[in-house]
Amino acid sequence: MAAFLARCAAERDWHWLRAPWMLCGLAWWGWLVLCSLPGIGADGVFPRWTTQAVLAGRFLLLAAAIEQLLAEDATTRERLRLMLRLVMGYVVAQLLLQLITGSNLAGHATHDNGLLTGPFDRPRAGPTLMHLFFPVLLPPVVALLRQPGFGARAGGCALLAAGVAVMVPIGQRMPLLLVGLGLLVAAFLLPVLRRAAAVAALAGVATLAAGGWLFPNAQFRLVRHFAAQLETFPTSHYGLIYTRAAAMVGEHPWIGRGFAAFRTGCADPRYFAPSVDGQLAGGGGADICVTHAHNFYLEAATDAGLPGLLLFVALVAAWLRRLAPRRGASNIGTALFIAALLHLWPLAGTNTFTNPYMAGWFFLLLGWGLAEARAHGRI
Repeated sequence: MAAFLARCAAERDWHWLRAPWMLCGLAWWGWLVLCSLPGIGADGVFPRWTTQAVLAGRFLLLAAAIEQLLAEDATTRERLRLMLRLVMGYVVAQLLLQLITGSNLAGHATHDNGLLTGPFDRPRAGPTLMHLFFPVLLPPVVALLRQPGFGARAGGCALLAAGVAVMVPIGQRMPLLLVGLGLLVAAFLLPVLRRAAAVAALAGVATLAAGGWLFPNAQFRLVRHFAAQLETFPTSHYGLIYTRAAAMVGEHPWIGRGFAAFRTGCADPRYFAPSVDGQLAGGGGADICVTHAHNFYLEAATDAGLPGLLLFVALVAAWLRRLAPRRGASNIGTALFIAALLHLWPLAGTNTFTNPYMAGWFFLLLGWGLAEARAHGRI
């Protein structure tokens, strides 16, 4: 980031600061920092989390820097595409190895709840593949489907179906659901993909059905455990977390509690609101506490109040508007739009917005998508 800013200063080129998404981003970031200052943010925010609020701006700079680097360099964009293909292939290979042998190359076994971790030591394979799924697979699948001959079209369907099937034994619900949503969006935007998307969806269902014999722990989490959570959602861990976050927003609607509000405030009895169905008077007390609110939008509201939420929504809208594919858009541009949409989808359980493991993938792909939009004249 320092090198990027130094280059901008040397060339006196700050035009990227005028981009609508950057203006929205600076407004959101500035308000977040203000809400995290001592005397404004809640006790326990300063100095550690105030510093983190200031550092959150580096992600906006990362997206801008990647956009400037890639926008006028098609060769570098193609190299990035190749690199991500290799990364996805490596993750899938480690998943298959762990599925067959019980451990990955580093000796890490499946997680204690039966989840496959791939090359990681904890369940991160699902979100990683969710981010890479469409940027890596959609362009070659569409290219195959547009070729004449049954063999090419069958190959495109098979490639997409294999991608969906690999997501199932991982056992992580939200990445699998978001990939399914992405298939719907891709089929809507690209008519040539509709039959292949239907085949891929059927492949996913068939793999899930076979999971009772092949990977029972994953199937249990994806079907029975998930159904039970939906039936008892108000008193499930997610339901209680969301209720707790809503109580925080109700207590601090204008300025929130400052950065990492849920981490620093979850155990405060002031926010022990009853569960939505009234079964738990104290909302689970301190026993439900985790480090974040598991939703970007609740995180924005607890950290910086309703104004922070509105600014964050404006930033998301500016990003998606810039990335939205127009007539004649490239397949990779469409894929990067879908990847951003899935990451920012509001009805999802998430990590923290600035968590480096997931935010790194998002802002890398976001910067690439912004570069594609700029390279194709969508300024």
